[in-house]
Amino acid sequence: MGQKTHPTGFRLAITEQWRSRWYANAKDFSRLLIEDQRIRQYIAKNWAFAQIPRVEIERTGDNVTVFLHTARPGILIGKKGAKVDKLREDLEKLTGKPVRMKIIEIHRPELESTLVADAIAEQILKRINYRRALKKAADASTAAGAKGIKILVAGRLGGAEMARVGEIRKGRVPTTTLRAQVDYGVSTAKTTYGTIGVKVWIFKGEYGPDETTGGLLPVRTAAEKAF
Repeated sequence: MGQKTHPTGFRLAITEQWRSRWYANAKDFSRLLIEDQRIRQYIAKNWAFAQIPRVEIERTGDNVTVFLHTARPGILIGKKGAKVDKLREDLEKLTGKPVRMKIIEIHRPELESTLVADAIAEQILKRINYRRALKKAADASTAAGAKGIKILVAGRLGGAEMARVGEIRKGRVPTTTLRAQVDYGVSTAKTTYGTIGVKVWIFKGEYGPDETTGGLLPVRTAAEKAF
């Protein structure tokens, strides 16, 4: 039986920040956790066209700050900010609290695993050969600067009678190295002949011994460097 570890959860507080950053007592924790999940589900369902692979949430008092990482900031903001204002109003109705929006542009969508997985799922829905879709995605990511990529697709590929697994690897993806920057994303293609899952790992490089990620990795002192 395989024992799988989520690449992002494995690196939390080491090289990865939490996607939700707030503190609550035992009475409010479950309510706020469900609220965060509803925010993410609403954005994923109604704003998928804006290519938002990551949503981070911070809470201070009754204020909620939502960080949206998007590959299409112009489409998300809209003319004179009309669309992002509409999204903010919808989230305020959903949470019943004042919401602030912060938009962070993704300059290299080919290096965002969730966007790569979504693109592959979309091609599978269009009945494009899955091998061609995987090769095209892997080539685009490595050309954009990825040091390695691994993609898995599973299900009734090509409408086959039996479910199977398709895989492509390019470069190296050190999943057990904590200093490695491994971006992990999943997507689902709901075809007429069944559901096909897509998983993507993208290796972007390693943090050096003296580098930090927002203060998460400790910097070695001069005495430690001597050893």
